[in-house]
Amino acid sequence: MRRKSHVRCGAGEKLKMTSKAYLSQYHTERMLRAFGCTVDVNGRTVSLQGGQQLKGADIEVPGDVSSAAFFLVAGAIVQNSKLVLENVGLNPTRTGILDVLTKMGALISINHIRNEEFEPCGDIMIETSKLKGIEIGGTLIPRLIDEIPVIAFLATQAEGITVIKNAEELKVKETNRIDTVVDELGKLGAKIEPTSDGMIIYGKQSLKGNTVNSHGDHRIGMMLAIASCIIDGEVKIENSDAVAVSYPKFFEQLAAL
Repeated sequence: MRRKSHVRCGAGEKLKMTSKAYLSQYHTERMLRAFGCTVDVNGRTVSLQGGQQLKGADIEVPGDVSSAAFFLVAGAIVQNSKLVLENVGLNPTRTGILDVLTKMGALISINHIRNEEFEPCGDIMIETSKLKGIEIGGTLIPRLIDEIPVIAFLATQAEGITVIKNAEELKVKETNRIDTVVDELGKLGAKIEPTSDGMIIYGKQSLKGNTVNSHGDHRIGMMLAIASCIIDGEVKIENSDAVAVSYPKFFEQLAAL
């Protein structure tokens, strides 16, 4: 999650940063250590000494798990699917989506885990699964906050009710993602209700084609595109170019499946 600090650190002085609410996603700390920097992490507080000499290093940059999430969801719900996503980042502060898929009953496995001293990564296999509704909240939320739009869609295809709570941060993303997810999935026939800090999704549902809108939010656009994979009627996504903000080749790679 976001870190906030007052940076008043000259060479040789100590800098301390404290996350306001949650543990850091830990990418920067791992990168600095790979370059030879000593970084102290104590709960939500990160400290380092100024003036340290950094060194070059060969590093492997894994695929973004937030981008992979859309294809993982597709693999779990599209009939007769079996997907392998290679070299996906497995930083434990980012892999809440994998926990959710597992709890919902997805047939998912992780193989060839490597690069654990820098950014751990591995190959994820997923196939069509029978899913069940679950409750998502608490400390799991910061580990999947960006994946909640596509998780909400996933929940429409699970048996039973899924409750997402403690996710107020959705209101200050590119759109108010609570309202946007509820409105756009509702256009496709989903039964989904907003709450003050999340949403309630009812499954399992048959969705229908319609014209929907990303509202300029890349993750909403990708979620709607994945939804179209299981809908017989046409799904027209307005403002779909917003997807290029984080995943320029998304539609090309989706079409190749």
